[in-house]
Amino acid sequence: MNLSKISKHRCLLQFRIHINPQETNLPKIPFGPFNLFIQRRWKKPANTAQTRLESRTIDSKLNRLTTYLKKLKTILKIYELMSNRKRGPFVSLQLMSRWTNIVGLNVGMGEFVHKHPHVFDVFTHPVNRNLCCRISGKFKGLVSEEERLVKDCELECAKRVKRLLMMSKNGRLHVHALRLIRRELGLPEDFRESVLGKYKEDFRLVDLEIVELVDKDENFGVAEVEKWREKEYREKWLSEFETKFAFPINFPTGFKIERGFREKLKNWKMLPYLKPYEGNEVVQVGACGGKNRYEKRAVAMIHELLSLTVEKMVEVERLAHFKKDFGMEVNVRELLLKNPGIFYISTKGSTHTVILREAYSKGCLIEPNPIYVVRRKMLDLVLLGCRNTRELQAEEEIKNGSDSLIRKAFAGNTTVGEWVVPISESFDNVNDHDDPAEIIDASEEFDGC
Repeated sequence: MNLSKISKHRCLLQFRIHINPQETNLPKIPFGPFNLFIQRRWKKPANTAQTRLESRTIDSKLNRLTTYLKKLKTILKIYELMSNRKRGPFVSLQLMSRWTNIVGLNVGMGEFVHKHPHVFDVFTHPVNRNLCCRISGKFKGLVSEEERLVKDCELECAKRVKRLLMMSKNGRLHVHALRLIRRELGLPEDFRESVLGKYKEDFRLVDLEIVELVDKDENFGVAEVEKWREKEYREKWLSEFETKFAFPINFPTGFKIERGFREKLKNWKMLPYLKPYEGNEVVQVGACGGKNRYEKRAVAMIHELLSLTVEKMVEVERLAHFKKDFGMEVNVRELLLKNPGIFYISTKGSTHTVILREAYSKGCLIEPNPIYVVRRKMLDLVLLGCRNTRELQAEEEIKNGSDSLIRKAFAGNTTVGEWVVPISESFDNVNDHDDPAEIIDASEEFDGC
């Protein structure tokens, strides 16, 4: 009886220790082979979208490019805020300091402006003696040139919108989704009136926020990836079976290829799928290979959308607005991470940007277009930073001379209200000599591209 009671107490003690070992006052027993009943279970490492995003192979050149483009977008926001003011051609730095949170700067506005003398002209107000700022003539000329090119390319913009409508599930798109990627598609600011309202034989506005395709064009039924396949078939003498459903895949430097990855990639390349312009039918996920075919069609649609953009990149959050219209019931971020040889997600800045990897080489677009060339000139002007040039030195000498003339005018019998016209004319004369074509190339930032 005593032995049975002892064995019962021992089993009860082991059960309590296994359930909650902290409730007992017994000393902590180290892990070993004879006390397996109290061993702890090790948790598996988390495999979430965030961990996969952090563990991806980094492309330093594309990351650097998105960092520079974020700075350019910040300057364009400042230019827009300055242009909306109607009180004069310049703004005081004290007022501009209130825009720090609006444009998303992590540094002071004064420090940011002084770091880019080729973009901002900073001078001392002759009356109030405070620092004022205005956009330089070179940068303003490049912005005007971009607006002119966008206006001249209205027909190309209409073709891009028509292609997007042909890819949609029912020939309709939300205008809000187009508005979010307006700059990426090269559309004018008033594209609803200048493009959608002008080409009525192609588009019809169902209501205020939905545009519908009137008639399809068979000439637009060939995707960019299909043109690449034809080129590969002709130039590299590959078999039609290998190139019929393939995609251009370029892995970044340092990408780790695991065991069995090449075989899976080869099978995925040969997997048939519905092409973006072929039809609006949705592949059944439960069918044989349905899930892979469905995801491959979504990859093809995102690939074609990125190919239609000016710089071959779009923010992931804005890309998700096309999911419903394109019939892509997938997690866009997960899909992009599954295909690192086709897409690259850059996390630089406050947003995530997806870039079409095949379109870039050493941080530069392989096949540039006129709008991209102008934006690249803007970026080169921003990347000059505080580097002084002969043109900038000449401008500073002229400004100093104009300031001395204004002081002499104030020393005489000039009224207080007459200073506005001469100082504005002096700065206009300075910036009239700025030629956007004379911008010094700062392409050494992109490895000599």
